[in-house]
Amino acid sequence: MKNPVTYMREAWQRFMHNETLRRKLYIIIFQSDTPMGKTFDVALLWCIVLSILVVILESMRGLPLMAKQIFTILEYVFTFFFTLEYLLRIYCSPQPRKYIFSFFGIVDLLSTLPLYLGWIFGPMRYLMVVRTFRLIRVFRVFKLFSFLEEGDLLLRSLILSSRKILVFFLFMVIMVIAMGTLMFMVEGGAPNTPFIDIPTSIYWAVVTMTTVGYGDIAPVTPMGRLLSAIVMLMGYTILAVPTGIVSAQFVHDHGKMVHPHKMCKECGGPLPHHAHFCPHCGTEVSE
Repeated sequence: MKNPVTYMREAWQRFMHNETLRRKLYIIIFQSDTPMGKTFDVALLWCIVLSILVVILESMRGLPLMAKQIFTILEYVFTFFFTLEYLLRIYCSPQPRKYIFSFFGIVDLLSTLPLYLGWIFGPMRYLMVVRTFRLIRVFRVFKLFSFLEEGDLLLRSLILSSRKILVFFLFMVIMVIAMGTLMFMVEGGAPNTPFIDIPTSIYWAVVTMTTVGYGDIAPVTPMGRLLSAIVMLMGYTILAVPTGIVSAQFVHDHGKMVHPHKMCKECGGPLPHHAHFCPHCGTEVSE
């Protein structure tokens, strides 16, 4: 009779090298073109939505004790399901390392950790709302790839505009420091003024220039109110700058995709942006 440890080790080896099982799981978990795969993905999306709702509702005060207990049990059930799903994805993936370090692999891992971390750091379990990023799979499940292409174009525009936006951000930092310091010079000596120091004045300048306007700090002198009005008007005009930068880059990139500037040397047909083969004759495009 086999030793139980030996029997368990052999059973584990058979499970890890069961290619038929791994292939079936791969089709169900990773492919949404099959009926079982689409059913699994839709069920997964519903579980994600329900788990997020449970976290949101559980954070509300004044809930009955019974409701909190139910929500806690549901959190454990969803976390167990997502943990099992993550491990199965690693098990059946042809390239486990590639999946683990991919965007979805990292999001899948982060969606399982908060409850375990919550056993040590209580508030950490509310980070389970990171599961909202898993809803991006809805684009793959329902064949909404055109939306992903537009999102990729927008992301590309943001990246290409990042230097200009950084320069603008530095300019904004200089402006709020200057305006905050100037307001402290104007209001600092007034009686009952809320501008007690320069950091507080800079905070006021940030809130005012971004047009948020909490109203917790307000000038009390006529000169201070005049300066405040100037900062408000500056805020309305300045905030339009980063939007214009990104929009201009987006229009430029979209125009390059819609109106290509390259022509195929073989058939003379227009070539889409970043094309490797001509869509008309199939000729490889030379760089």
